[in-house]
Amino acid sequence: METLKVAVVGLGRAGLPLAAVIADADIMVAGVDLDAERVSRINRGENPLPEEEGLGSLIARHGGVKLVASTSIMDAKDATVYVVIVPLFRDRKHKPDYGFLRAAFKSVASVLKDGDLVVLETTVPPKTTERLVKPILDKSGRVYLLAYSPERIMTGCSISRFREFPKVVGGTTPEATEAAYLFYSRFAKTVVKVKDARTAELVKVAEGVYRDVNIALANELYRVCDNLGVDFWQMREAASHQYCSIHEPGMVGGHCIPVYPWFLINDADVPLIRLARRLNERMAEYYADKASKIAGRGGRVGIVGLSYRTGVREHVHTEAHRLIKALRKRKLQVYGCDPMFSDKEVEDLFGIKPLNDSTKVDALILANKISRRDIPRDRVVDVKNALG
Repeated sequence: METLKVAVVGLGRAGLPLAAVIADADIMVAGVDLDAERVSRINRGENPLPEEEGLGSLIARHGGVKLVASTSIMDAKDATVYVVIVPLFRDRKHKPDYGFLRAAFKSVASVLKDGDLVVLETTVPPKTTERLVKPILDKSGRVYLLAYSPERIMTGCSISRFREFPKVVGGTTPEATEAAYLFYSRFAKTVVKVKDARTAELVKVAEGVYRDVNIALANELYRVCDNLGVDFWQMREAASHQYCSIHEPGMVGGHCIPVYPWFLINDADVPLIRLARRLNERMAEYYADKASKIAGRGGRVGIVGLSYRTGVREHVHTEAHRLIKALRKRKLQVYGCDPMFSDKEVEDLFGIKPLNDSTKVDALILANKISRRDIPRDRVVDVKNALG
């Protein structure tokens, strides 16, 4: 792989950090994305994801040099490795929409050469690589290698994850697995080979399911503590040892944990996973009930923390929308703030009034681990124990 050139198709929250890390390993990268403005910024050395720690310096160093972005797959036609990491959306029934994946692999098929390695990194339902991706690439008539390697990053600290978290690889053939292993070993600290692509796909889905189910257990224990008058956080700390690790309770948002269980719920008999998902979806209603009891009918409730996680600028994949809806259903006036959003964005993106230091509220919901107001604790719903 001395003359290795890599194409990364999809330069979003996961794809761009990946492309930057590969470029930082002294490998030429052709990045492909439909967003022309993002492409231009990358080539100018500007980071379009400022909240991603460590990414800015990599883009400044390699953007337009070792990482050259384009809106056309034709600018990546001389690559020998193609990594596809485009979004997989879902409909209202939680069924995956494979539109972007199909389009991405059709474009790769148009430039594929004999001996090329193609890797899918998007988190997908098991069997997707062999049943959806392979037939598309087979139409190219080329002899290629196909593997799956799930992205295992965390938004905000993606760069460090490539150096600290094992990279899992599994191919549709043993040769593809080995080729993927050698490729990722060029820039990832630890690479783990599994039997095949299907196994690698399930590794990532299982990780998300594990967390969702365990958060559901924490949420149930939290409600039990409420009923018994027990401090959940003190109980959790005292119960923790090498054989017991209780997760933090709360509303489960984000691109990953609330999504991946549906890949199994849709196609398998998994009653525990299904129940856990429903339990976590109901937590917004539970916190709304607690706030309603404090504020009273028609009261004013402020939400501190609107994104799904502290420090992440995301207004779509957050349970704040479900919480706002639940509060309004209880005839409460809703205000909100988050250091990641301006007052205007709070109004435009979340449809609520901004919460400022001068805003008088009857109850406050600390949805994330941030606190910027002095309010009596008996009027606070402290979701993440931000007050300690």
